[in-house]
Amino acid sequence: MKLKEMLVGLEGLKVKGNLDIEIKGLDSNSKEIKNGFLFVAIKGFATDGHQYVNSAIENGATAVLIEEGCDLKSLAIPEDITIVMSKNTREALAICSSNFYGNPSKKFKLIGVTGTKGKTTTTFMIKEILEKAGKKVGLIGTIATYCNGKKIKDSDRTTPESLELQRDFAQMAKEGVEVVVMEVSSQSLKLHRVDGCEFDIVLFTNFSEDHISPKEHPDMDDYFHSKLKLFEMCKTGIVNVDDLHGAKIPKLFPDSNITTYGIDNYANVLAKDITITNSYVDFKVKITDKNERVKTGIPGRFSVYNSLAAICVAQKLGISPETVKEALMEVRVPGRSELVDNKKELPIMIDYAHSPESLQNILQAVKSYTRGKVISVFGCGGDRDSGKRPIMGEISGRIADFTFITSDNPRTEDPEKIVAQIEEGMKKTKGKYKVIVDRTEAIREAIKMATKRDIIVLAGKGHEPYQEINGVKYPYDERIIVNDIINES
Repeated sequence: MKLKEMLVGLEGLKVKGNLDIEIKGLDSNSKEIKNGFLFVAIKGFATDGHQYVNSAIENGATAVLIEEGCDLKSLAIPEDITIVMSKNTREALAICSSNFYGNPSKKFKLIGVTGTKGKTTTTFMIKEILEKAGKKVGLIGTIATYCNGKKIKDSDRTTPESLELQRDFAQMAKEGVEVVVMEVSSQSLKLHRVDGCEFDIVLFTNFSEDHISPKEHPDMDDYFHSKLKLFEMCKTGIVNVDDLHGAKIPKLFPDSNITTYGIDNYANVLAKDITITNSYVDFKVKITDKNERVKTGIPGRFSVYNSLAAICVAQKLGISPETVKEALMEVRVPGRSELVDNKKELPIMIDYAHSPESLQNILQAVKSYTRGKVISVFGCGGDRDSGKRPIMGEISGRIADFTFITSDNPRTEDPEKIVAQIEEGMKKTKGKYKVIVDRTEAIREAIKMATKRDIIVLAGKGHEPYQEINGVKYPYDERIIVNDIINES
C-alpha cells in the first residue's frame, strides 16, 4: 500500500519526502520493523518511541511518523527517509492501521461495550445469543479473543493496541465473521486505540470509581468523558438508566437513537418480577411485543442488568425471543460468577475477584440471595500490592460465614507469609476461618463443609488455568480440581 493511502483520514500532517512509496507493514515497536515498514513513534508512559527512530531505520523502516513537538534535529533522520509529523501519533497509528488492513470493521457489524463493571459478562451473553442465532461471531475482551467459536489467544488487556486490534479484525473479516462484540475500556478510548473503528451499536453498562491513577485517569470526570467518546463514534446506543451516569447519556446525545434498560427506573426494556437464587436468576421482560420469562444460570442482581443489555442488542439485530432465552439459560462466562457443574449439585462459584472491592462485591452479592452459608476460599497473589492482603482478610471475615485462607499465585514470595498477612485482617473480625495454604486442600475442606443451601466462592483465579510458583506456571484449573474432588467421594 502506498504511504499516502495509509494516511487517509488524518488531518494537519506535515510531510518531508515521498508519499508515493510502497509500505509493506507498520509498527510502533522498533524491534518489529522490517524492510519497507512505517515506524510510528509513540510517547509512552515509561519510554518515548522517538528514542528508537534510528533503530527502526536500521531495521528497514523507509518512513517514520513522529509527533509534533519532538526535537527533529536531534533525531538526525537520513535524507532518503520520508518523515510524517502528526499532532497525535497514537491516533495516527490507529488510522494508519485501519487503512493498511482495509478498514476491516466496515466488513461486519461491530458492537462496543463500555462501563466500569459487567463488560465481560455482557459481551459473552451477546456472543452466546448471536451464535445461537447462527451468526459467525468474533469477541475481543479481558479474557481472550475468540473467532467463530474458537479461542484465538488469551488477552493481556481489555482492549488491544490499535495495530493488534485492526490485525485481529482483518483476520475475522477474512474468516467471514458477521458480528464482532468487543469490550471497550476507557483507557482505549482515551489513548485512541479504537479510532478508525466503525461501530454499529455501542453499549454503556454502569459507572463507578475505578482506574483513577497517574497512568490512567486523573479524576472521575476524565474517566466518564473518556467513556462518552464511544457514543461520539456511533449514533445507535444502549444505556442502563438505573445508573446515575448512564441516565445522563440520552440527554447528552439527543440526536442519537438510544435504547434504555433498567429495573428501578422507566426504561424501554424493563425487568420485573425478579427471582434470585444461589444458582440462577429469572425475571419477566418484554421482548419485541410479548412478555417473556428469562432465566440465566449466572446468579446475582447484576446478572439481570447484563441480560437486559444483551436483550437490547438482540432486539436491534432482530433475533427471536426463543433464541435469546435459550442462549441466556446456557451462557457461562469463564471466571465471572461462574457456577461449576458438579454431580453433587453444590453451588460452587469461581470468580476472578482479586482486589478488596471485587471480593467485597462478590461476597455481598452472594450473601444477599443465599439461604445457607457463604463459604469463601481465597488468597492473594505474590509480588503484588501486599497492603491489600489484611484488607481482603477483613472483608471476608466480615461478610462470609466461613473463610478458608489459602494460596493464589505466590510467584516468588513465601505463601506462608502471604496468608499470615491476610490473617491479620481476619483477626479484626469475628469471622470463622481456617488457614490451609494448599489451595486444593482448602477447596476439599470447603466442599466437605457445604450443603446445597450454601454457596462456595472460589475467589481470585477466575479464568486462569494455572498456579504461578517461582516463575513457573503449573496447570491449575479450578473447574477440574472441583470435579476431581467431588468424584473422589
